[in-house]
Amino acid sequence: MKWATLLIGILTLPLLFNAVPLEILRLKTFDTFVKTPEPTGYFSILNITEEDIDKEGGYPLPRQTLAKIHNTLLENGALGVGWVVLFPHPDRLGGDTEFAQALQSSPSVIAMPEVPNYLYPETHGTVILGEDVILPQAQGFLSNIPILKQSATQGAVSVPVDVDNLVRQIPLLQQIPNGWVASFGTQVLKILGGGSTYQIKTNLNGIEQIRVRGLPPIATDSLGRKWISWVDTPETTLQELDVANKFVFVGFTAKGIMQQVTTPKGLLEPHKIQAALAESILLETPKIPDYRLFVELLILCLSGLAVAAVINAFGITWGLVLAGISMASVAYGGYALIQANILIDVTWSLLSMLLVSTQQFYLNFRKQYKLRQQIKKQFEHYLDPRQVKQLQKHPELLKLGGVRRRCTILFTDVRGFTSLSERLEPEQVTEIMNKALTIQSNAVKKHGGMVDKYIGDAMMAIFNAPIDQEEHEEKAVLAALDIMRGMNEADIGVTIGIGVNTGDAVVGNMGSETRFDYTAIGDAVNLAARLESSTKEVGQDLVIGHETAKNITLPLVELEPIYVKGKEKPVKIFTVHLDKLL
Repeated sequence: MKWATLLIGILTLPLLFNAVPLEILRLKTFDTFVKTPEPTGYFSILNITEEDIDKEGGYPLPRQTLAKIHNTLLENGALGVGWVVLFPHPDRLGGDTEFAQALQSSPSVIAMPEVPNYLYPETHGTVILGEDVILPQAQGFLSNIPILKQSATQGAVSVPVDVDNLVRQIPLLQQIPNGWVASFGTQVLKILGGGSTYQIKTNLNGIEQIRVRGLPPIATDSLGRKWISWVDTPETTLQELDVANKFVFVGFTAKGIMQQVTTPKGLLEPHKIQAALAESILLETPKIPDYRLFVELLILCLSGLAVAAVINAFGITWGLVLAGISMASVAYGGYALIQANILIDVTWSLLSMLLVSTQQFYLNFRKQYKLRQQIKKQFEHYLDPRQVKQLQKHPELLKLGGVRRRCTILFTDVRGFTSLSERLEPEQVTEIMNKALTIQSNAVKKHGGMVDKYIGDAMMAIFNAPIDQEEHEEKAVLAALDIMRGMNEADIGVTIGIGVNTGDAVVGNMGSETRFDYTAIGDAVNLAARLESSTKEVGQDLVIGHETAKNITLPLVELEPIYVKGKEKPVKIFTVHLDKLL
């Protein structure tokens, strides 16, 4: 788990430092899953099209024409008109007075775009509930000509973009050196409600709520911004004028007149963006909570550790299944939060879970690979290859570290080897010894046993370890018989004595911390060695202990009991009745 913890710690850094790629990924996730509500029904968008401009002889339209449009909208039942258009210069045709009169005849708002000129309009009345806050200030606004701004309310048109240059959040109020100015959409709702001031509720992080007369408190982020829901506000034209009982946002859609702004919904004209803002103020729209970072960090750490834990605890197959379930649960939780308008992103947590899972699968695979290589290295010369593959495929069959189990132990000792080695050259001695040990090893592996070790010209083998083996007693005796037969057929000038005994032994890796071997120890092992030593005394090549004898079907001959070191009572011994066997 330490590697998983280290990786998770590294993966928290992009969250802590709000890395740009991560922020873009977060915003794109919100764009995809934030639900789009139905329009409120209080607003309409009037698009002045290319065709309309052509009919009037080109752009800009005379202010008298704008006044006519304004009055026509009111005649068709509009509640008010918002001109998301800038009027910084007098009308060259002298229609400003007529247009001003039209603006005065209804609730009207005209646009005041934010520009870096450090010129500021008159501030709006605001009441601060809480501590005063200092936010990033607007750099200035371009005002309309005096006669028009005195006849209508000015609304700030600001389109701040996120790191991917898309507009998603617009401030309802913007701070300037001497107070606050309201956005266009906010001003629309204020004049419709008949209010004259704004209430700003603050907390330690900044702005918490903004209140407009006649409306419930509007939750914002700490910068006073509202997340925009890009609802499909009904649109109309000068030919349709479907504006009854609606506040109308007027703007130009003719090419090259109004600068379009990039949004998650594509390029939009400013009047459509301000209409979406007004809609969003009245709707329950998403919000990025102040505690977002804490929750995302918590989800990342807990989900990452959970995935690492299940993979380590349940292995690769079940670990993969449970990791997939964990990731699906986190994904669904993140989706549910977004659908509940709580903008908490779990995308990075999901990617982190994938990285942690990959790391843990790799570490587990490497561990399993090393274990398989260790098993192969430790047993390939002592077990049948099929058994080695079985151990590699199921390492759990090999309980390392020492366990007690019932085994059959076989000891051999080559007789006459010492005198033979004195008469022959070293090369000949080595050749004879290798042949003798090969015969013994092949016989043991043939019957599923494990060659534990060679001790000079002697050998120790174990049956029923490290893999469970049925009828291991009989298989050990059959291996002994094959050894005797093989030695006779080889005719290498030596004979062999074999002792076989069955009993409980402790088997496992034993030795020092730096060097160990898989072996067996215990009274049953010692007795098998003693039985092999007794073969000379009793005049038999094979001596079998009582615990082995009572579990085999081969024809046996009971021999005279013998006394062995460490035993107070004589030990019953047997050998195979070779005549009956043949």
